[in-house]
Amino acid sequence: MGPSPRLALGVAYRGGAYQGWQSQPGGRTVQDTLEAALAAFVGTSAAEGLRTVCAGRTDAGVHALQQVVHIEPPVARDPFSWVRGTNTFLPADIALQWCQPVAPHFHARNSARARRYRFLVLESAVRPAIESGQCGWVFHPLDGAAMRLAAAHWLGEHDFSSFRAAGCQSNTPVKTLRRVDITQRGAYWRFEFEANAFLHHMVRNLMGCLVAVGQGRQPPDWAAAVLAARNRDAAAPTFPPDGLYFMGPLYDAEHNIPNHVPGMDWLP
Repeated sequence: MGPSPRLALGVAYRGGAYQGWQSQPGGRTVQDTLEAALAAFVGTSAAEGLRTVCAGRTDAGVHALQQVVHIEPPVARDPFSWVRGTNTFLPADIALQWCQPVAPHFHARNSARARRYRFLVLESAVRPAIESGQCGWVFHPLDGAAMRLAAAHWLGEHDFSSFRAAGCQSNTPVKTLRRVDITQRGAYWRFEFEANAFLHHMVRNLMGCLVAVGQGRQPPDWAAAVLAARNRDAAAPTFPPDGLYFMGPLYDAEHNIPNHVPGMDWLP
């Protein structure tokens, strides 16, 4: 039986035990772990050259509920067999959610029209224990109205150099931030970001500035000044990765890629 068409796979993972998504020589990354499981499923003789291409590379400690990858499968299997079979060889903190054939021109990264991230932050006098690693933490109260005013300055197409990590490999700092939604549910704050693409550490750097405004250390209009500076030194420190979730990319309808999976619903 010959190889099947290009496949898209949906992957969820907890990033705390991994050095980010992208493959590294030490092998302790989500990509390395997933590719080893795929190779075990198809058999080592068929797995040579089997590589994954992802929609968005995540940093160490960052989680994903809807990472999308594509592969060129060396063998033909039913879509759900890829899910069940690969999950057999994956650790408990990584799992395929779905699999489906896609057109040859589909590309997990280049076909994405937007990407979404969610930050979950606990506002509490003491640090989290049960949720350690699964949520961020602030011990000073946050002002939601002030943070929403600050975030409004960033919407649209801008040069986001002030929020860009030094090692960022993007060809341009100009991105279009489409949405920043800030809501509170009990002691938890949820920050949702959607853009055509994000720079390295961009979401964490935006969060650092939002928290500075939310805690009253800066006024909301300061967010506009930081953006206009186009200088990383103008912004607040990078917020820790705890509580950051890659919620997945968005694609044109022709690709029939799920925009929502059941696992997304557990977050407050």
